[in-house]
Parts: sequence; structure tokens; C-alpha cells
Amino acid sequence: MVLDPDEARRAQTADEATRRSQIRNAVAASIVGTSIEWYDFFLYNTAAAIVFKDVFFPHSSDYAGTLASFATYAVGFAARPIGAAIFGHWGDRLGRKATLIVTLLLMGVSSALIGVLPGTNTIGAAAPILLVVLRILQGIAVGGEWSGSVLLSMEWGDQRRRGLMASWPQIGVPIGLILGTVAMSSLATASGSAFTDWGWRIPFLLSFVLVGIGLWVRLRVLETPLFARMVERGEAAKVPVVEVVKRYPKEILLSALLRYSEQMPFYIFTSFALTYVVEHGNQSKSFALNAVAAAAALELVLIPLFGHLSDVIGRRRVYGAGALVVGLFAFPYFGLINTGITVVVFLAMVLAQVPHAMQYGPQAALITESFPTNLRYGGAGLGYQLSSAIAGGPAPLIATWLLHDYGWWAISTYIVLGAVLTLIATALLPDRSRIDIGDSAAYTPA
Repeated sequence: MVLDPDEARRAQTADEATRRSQIRNAVAASIVGTSIEWYDFFLYNTAAAIVFKDVFFPHSSDYAGTLASFATYAVGFAARPIGAAIFGHWGDRLGRKATLIVTLLLMGVSSALIGVLPGTNTIGAAAPILLVVLRILQGIAVGGEWSGSVLLSMEWGDQRRRGLMASWPQIGVPIGLILGTVAMSSLATASGSAFTDWGWRIPFLLSFVLVGIGLWVRLRVLETPLFARMVERGEAAKVPVVEVVKRYPKEILLSALLRYSEQMPFYIFTSFALTYVVEHGNQSKSFALNAVAAAAALELVLIPLFGHLSDVIGRRRVYGAGALVVGLFAFPYFGLINTGITVVVFLAMVLAQVPHAMQYGPQAALITESFPTNLRYGGAGLGYQLSSAIAGGPAPLIATWLLHDYGWWAISTYIVLGAVLTLIATALLPDRSRIDIGDSAAYTPA
């Protein structure tokens, strides 16, 4: 069975009032669910930068502890393509809605368990091992979440505004980042020296409450009409992930490569920077967390703005401009941080997220439009999450090594190279922004 017949019929025959209501519900379900997933994921990112080296690697030097902490952080990214493959299969077989409920539950439970995990001083080597296992489960959940949440919004919405509709779930990233960093910052201030002992655990435990809210919202949404029509026509693939890899390898690879200048700098600017700003910018941990939260707040406006702009002037134009800007800002960013002037450092950290929004706004539509409905969940997820494994996950670890062995200029060079790679991939990815994405005949592998 691929979809409940009654739900498929309701999705296809919905009147205009019901359709508008479902569009609102789909957008809300995508934003709320994605925000919760990224809240959980960013909690780990923040904790890895400021507390995990003390809790799980207490006997290592600062440099070795930071490397080990960021290594466990990278494991979650390596697991994301696995999640994309697993949930991509079921998302293209059972539907977007059912799959998204499972990913939300998996993320919530994994995060809550991190909140009760004893440290190395309590249970020894088992602590970092269990931490890695839970991080892998987090990565699998996020790997299956992204394409489903984007498709839930985009496939229900106005097909002439796919850039805007697909951008709404994207703001779940800055919302999750704000919630995660504010929670950590507040508790770091409130609990003081006890933060390392127990304060950092509270935001992870709150995942249980947030997951309950997310489930309530997602259960109210019907399956998307595009998926329902695909099922009715009998076009569901038996093994979607295998088929999409065979038929659309170029689109998967280019989708991964075009994310380089968005994914890699983002995790340098939001995770590695939490350590760098304290050690080289003469700022406090709470300042760094608040600056990242302010940058994320700006993205709440910019992401849908650039998503809408891509509907007007084209996805690749907006996306390419974002890649160019991040490359140009790579050296000035560290130059501004190194001044140690509080206002200047804050400005640099906030401005660094503008080119990210320029890319992240149109990115969801740009990638998902590259695949037909019966292979879209798996194809888009694989391309998107492959980049997470090769670009985003290793970025803080590589940046830490480059800084230690060569200096900050090497990190800037690393970012510039990523921007060049993205510009090439963006130019090579076929532009399908004007086609009917519900028509399988419109898709011929490039």
C-alpha cells in the first residue's frame, strides 16, 4: 500500500476553501516540524562547541577535546544521506505526511536521550560511544526530514510560486537555530558554573514537549495532491531510491555540489565561530550565541524574500549571486572578527548570514524541481544530504585544523573554493523552474 485511498480522494477533490486551509496547514506543519528538528540538531552543534569537550572528553587538551567534540558533531552529518535514502524510499512509496511523523519522533527521542546521558567521568568510555550513536540517529532523522517538509509545502502550494512555497520550511533552520542558541545562552547565564554539570541538559529534555506540538500540527495535514495523483496513475516506483540514482545521477551530484557555498560556510559561521569568537575575538560565549541568534532572526525575513525573488527573476540568478557574495565576504569576515571590537564582531557575524539566505531561499525549489513526483523525495533528499556529509559536517573540524596549522586566512581560502565549486554546479544544473512538476513526461534525465 502506498497511500490511504480515502485520504488520496480528499486531497484531489478538495474545494477551494479546503485547499486554502490545507495550504496553510501544510506550511505550518512544515515550519513547525522543521523548526523542532533543527532546534534539536542545533542544540548538539552548540553543545559540541562549548560544553561537550568538558563532559565527554575531559582528559584531552583543549585542542584535542575540540577536535573530538567536532568529530562527533560531523558523524551526524555523515548519517544524513543514510536517512535520506531510508526515508526517501518510504516518502515516495507511502507519502510525505506519514514519513515526516516518523522523522519527528526519531529526532525528539534521540535528543531527549542525549539530555540524560551521563558523562565520561560517570560511565567512562561508554559515554562518548553512546553520544555518537544518538548523534547518528539525529542525523538519520534530519536526513529524512528536509525533502518531506519542503514537498509538503511546495506540492500543496501555488505552482507559480514554488520558490516562495518551498522556502517556508527553510525558515525552520533559523527558527531552530534561534531556539537552540537562546536556550543554551539563557541557561549558560542562569546556571553559571553548573551549566557544564547539568544546565546544558535542560534544552535537550524539552524536546519531548516540542515533539508533541509538532505531531499535533502534522497530523492535521492531508497528503499532497501531486502525490495523490501520482498514486492514482500507478506511477509509484517499487524501489524509488535505486531508480532515482540510476536515472538522475547528474541532478543528485549537482544538487550536492551547488550547496557547498551555503552549507560549509554556514557551519563555520554558526558553530566553529562560537569557539573562534571567544578565543580570537575577545568575546564571551553568551555574546557569540546571541550574535548567531540575531543573524538567524534576520534570516527569518530574508529566506522567504529571496525565495519569492527566485519566482520573479529565476532560481539560478539569485542562488549564484549568493554564492558570489559569500566568496567575496570570506576574507573580510575574519578580518572583522580579529579586530576584537564588539560592535564590529557582532556586525560581521550577522552579515555572514545574508549570502546564506540568498542561497537558502531558492535552494529548496531549485533542487526539488529537478526530480519527478514519484522520485522527488528520495532524489532531492540524497542530493541535499550528500552535501551535508561532505561540506557541512566536516567544516568545523577542517576549520579547526586549518586555523591550528595555517591560520585564519586558510579558512577564508577554503570558503572561496567552495563558492567557486557552487557557481560551476549551479550553472550546470538544468533549470526546471517553469515546467509543470506534476507532469512526469516533462522530466527527461539531463
